[in-house]
Amino acid sequence: MEIWINPACSKCRSAISLLDAEGADYTVRRYLEDIPSEDEIREVLDRLGLEPWDITRTQEAAAKELGLKEWARDAATRDRWIAALAEHPKLIQRPIITAEDGTAVVARTEEAVRDALSR
Repeated sequence: MEIWINPACSKCRSAISLLDAEGADYTVRRYLEDIPSEDEIREVLDRLGLEPWDITRTQEAAAKELGLKEWARDAATRDRWIAALAEHPKLIQRPIITAEDGTAVVARTEEAVRDALSR
């Protein structure tokens, strides 16, 4: 199990605390420092069953500068979204936990963290 975090994020810290309390075996990835490649983002999206716009933090300054709210959300623009996430990792929603069964969850709630633990 791996968790992508921003240490400054309270939701990330809460998820880590819950993983620790449950004795989970996991690896921390500080994705703002260890930036995921476009291929890694595609893999996580596949595991999540989501599209890149589903995990994009559209209120971030970089999102506003890029005009992401105006971008189409379709197959033709999927790679453009993924490239933006790789270039501006702060836009990636957090935390993301990749579960042992090959799936992943956006772990912003205690329930989502427990869901990842049960997989």
